[in-house]
Amino acid sequence: MTTILDPTNERTPIARQLSPRSGKVSGTVAFLDISKPRGNVLLDRLEEQLKLRAPGIEVKRYAKPTFTKPAPESLRAQIKSNSDFVVEALAD
Repeated sequence: MTTILDPTNERTPIARQLSPRSGKVSGTVAFLDISKPRGNVLLDRLEEQLKLRAPGIEVKRYAKPTFTKPAPESLRAQIKSNSDFVVEALAD
């Protein structure tokens, strides 16, 4: 059992079981920059590490127009149709 901290309420951590993992990542990963400062820096470093550890992975980069609003439906649809996984940068 792993403890996952919920950023909306950390007063009482919830114990959850992680889903089984294959130990291997393959396919296409979407990196979504939500347009907060330095989010691109975080995604650059993650991309470097991911390519070192999973050389066959393809990374596609996307960016929201602004961090103050949800991603437009067209951007979400594009990510969904072109990706197997999504990583979202929430840096500041």
